[in-house]
Amino acid sequence: MKIALVSPYDFASPGGVVGHISQLYEQFIKMGHCVRIIAPCSHSEAFLEHKDLIALGKPVPVPSAGSIARVTLSPLLSSSVRAILERERFDIVHLHEPLGSTLPFIALGVSQSINVGTFHACHRVPRGYQIARPFAIRWFRRLDGKIAVSKPAMEFIGKHFPGEYEIIPNGIDLEHFSADVPPIEEFCDGKLNILFVGRLEKRKGLKYLLGAYKELKGELPNTRLIVVGPGERREYEGLVKKMNLEDVVFIGYVSYEDLARYYKTADVFCAPATGEESFGIVLLEAMAASRPIVASANEGYVSVMSHGVEGLLVPPKDENAIASALITVLGDESLRQEMGARGRLNAEKYSWQNIAQRVMDYYGSLIARHSA
Repeated sequence: MKIALVSPYDFASPGGVVGHISQLYEQFIKMGHCVRIIAPCSHSEAFLEHKDLIALGKPVPVPSAGSIARVTLSPLLSSSVRAILERERFDIVHLHEPLGSTLPFIALGVSQSINVGTFHACHRVPRGYQIARPFAIRWFRRLDGKIAVSKPAMEFIGKHFPGEYEIIPNGIDLEHFSADVPPIEEFCDGKLNILFVGRLEKRKGLKYLLGAYKELKGELPNTRLIVVGPGERREYEGLVKKMNLEDVVFIGYVSYEDLARYYKTADVFCAPATGEESFGIVLLEAMAASRPIVASANEGYVSVMSHGVEGLLVPPKDENAIASALITVLGDESLRQEMGARGRLNAEKYSWQNIAQRVMDYYGSLIARHSA
């Protein structure tokens, strides 16, 4: 089968959707299929390193739901996209966030293949879809198949574009995050390590974790908070200084290889996101590493973990609840081991091998329907 995976986002910048596409690509290639990735790309190095990447459009940063999306806004790509699709003659054109930015929207408009859309996002207020619906509904109807990565993502898109959606979740590189890698040596000094992984954006809730850490530090002084992820840290460093907090370490961006080591270093993983989460990929990474979790009870996180099983769920933005949950988990080593073991079993269901096969089976059902 010949498959195009169309990304709305800069393929040279790490992120959930780009990672999702990369993993599907790897699994489909292992299955013996011919796959091309069509995406905007800001760095020629990424283009040169990936032989099956077709780079189209210059990505620019655009504010989106409390984050920054790097997408191409050029309306002049139609002829290039049409020429590529006519030349390659794909069996499947799989568009990620097909109504969310210029490149997949254009590809959907000109594609003559079987079109599949995956919807990843979940926002509180879908203003963009409210505005775009009268224009976009015509293109939405060109989708032969529709995938949502979670029930919250399906409900979000379904409010304005009702239809039949197949829920196929994000996957996890199980072998990578469960591998027996060494922890970060400098943090193996007997202190209990709390790990945060995520972009330093307001919606990721680091502000509330810092407030909770101030509270728990008085009860559990032998603790450390490790903050991993890219973004502007001055505001958070200012909070640390203002609250006179000790043992808060900002790491910044880390490589994919080192990320597994940070999970291994953690005694508990904390994800205090305030909302806008359609899924919980970082939770699954922590589960794969057999680490217990304290997380906000937003819809995306609740879709992958259960309170009291793989960890503890707390109300978003509730510093006291976060602190209490962390104290409970950090104060009981046997509980941490039990939760970590249950999380590891849960993560197995989300291996990319299993997820890619589910996507491939869905392709097959669409091809059969189309042939009939």
